[in-house]
Amino acid sequence: MTMIKPDRRSILKAGAAGAALAALGAPHIANAQAATLKITTWGGKWGEIMKGELLPAFEREFKCTVSADQAFPFLPKLQASPRGNPIYDVLHTNSNEQWKAVDFGIVEPKIDVRNVPNLKDVYPYAINDKIVGVSIFTSGIGLGYRTDKGLGKPTSWKDLADPKLAGQRGGYLIPVNSLGQAHLMMLGQIYGSGMQDLDAAYKALEALKPIKLFDFTGQMEKALLSAEVSMGVIHDSGVYRYEGTPEPVDFALPSEGVLALEQVLTVTPGSKVKELAYAYIDFMLRPDVQKKLAEAVWYSPSNTKVQLDAKYDAKLFNTPEKVARLIQPDWKWYNARKDAIDLRVTRILRG
Repeated sequence: MTMIKPDRRSILKAGAAGAALAALGAPHIANAQAATLKITTWGGKWGEIMKGELLPAFEREFKCTVSADQAFPFLPKLQASPRGNPIYDVLHTNSNEQWKAVDFGIVEPKIDVRNVPNLKDVYPYAINDKIVGVSIFTSGIGLGYRTDKGLGKPTSWKDLADPKLAGQRGGYLIPVNSLGQAHLMMLGQIYGSGMQDLDAAYKALEALKPIKLFDFTGQMEKALLSAEVSMGVIHDSGVYRYEGTPEPVDFALPSEGVLALEQVLTVTPGSKVKELAYAYIDFMLRPDVQKKLAEAVWYSPSNTKVQLDAKYDAKLFNTPEKVARLIQPDWKWYNARKDAIDLRVTRILRG
C-alpha cells in the first residue's frame, strides 16, 4: 500500500504528539483521537482508491475514523437529517447539488483559507463565484465517439446533430442528470444568445431527436463501448480511462468550449468535528493526494502544484491556459428554473 506523505500545513496537534508537531504550524483539533468524520464519496475506481488507500492514510495521520457513504443520492439524506447533528460533516457532490444544498442552508457556502491552507494554491475556477465550497477536481464535458464507425473527430458541439447520427447519438435524461442540464445550457449558447437562452436550447434539443437517453454517465460509457451509440455527451475521464486498451473510443474537446463537471467539497454548518472536516478538505487538496487520484481516474486536479506524468499532463486541465477553456454553468440560475425546464424538456423528448 502506498503511503501518502503528510502535508506540513495540515498536521494536527493532538495529545502528546502535539508538542512535537506544533512547530509545523498545523491547526489544533480537539479530541481528534476519538472523532469520527462522516463524508460522502463516489464508488468505482474513485471509491477503490479512497477506501483502499487515502482514507486509511487520513485516519492514521489524524487519529480518527472516517465513515464514508457511497450510496447516492446524498442530498435528500442530508436534508432530512437534524441540522444540529447532520448525517455528513463533509458533502461531496457536483456543483448543481451543492447550490441546492446552499439554498437549503445545509452546507457552508464558502471555505476560509485560514481553515484550509491549500486553498491558496488552487486555480481560481475552484473557488470562484460559480463554486460553493471548493472544487477539488474537474472534468471536461465534451463528445465521446467511436473511432471505428467512419466518423471524423468532432470539432464542434454541432457535430452531434449530424443527420447520419440519427438514433446513434447519446444524451441524458435532463431532469436527473447534470451533464444533460449543462448540455442544454450549452445548446443555448451555440444556437442562441447565450447559456440562458432556453428557447434556442429547446429548439436545438428537438433537432437532436432521435437520441438515446441515459440516466448516468456510466451508462453512456457502456453505450459507447458496446456501440449502442456512436457519439455522445460525456466527461473526458469516462473515455480517457480506456487509453492504452483496444477499446475504439476517443474524446473530443469542442472548439466552442468545454463544460466543467466539478467535484466539490463543502462542510455542514452543524458538524461537531468542523476542524477535522476542514483538515480532510485540506488533505484532499494536497499535491500528492491530488496526483494519486488524478492519475487513477483521469480527473483534472485543482491544485496548481500537482506535477502529472506525461500522458496525463497532455490531456488533463492542469495549466492556466487549459482551464481557461472550461465553461462553468450558472447552477444557481438553472436550479431556480429547473421545474419549468424539466416539464418543457419532458414534453420535447416524449413528443
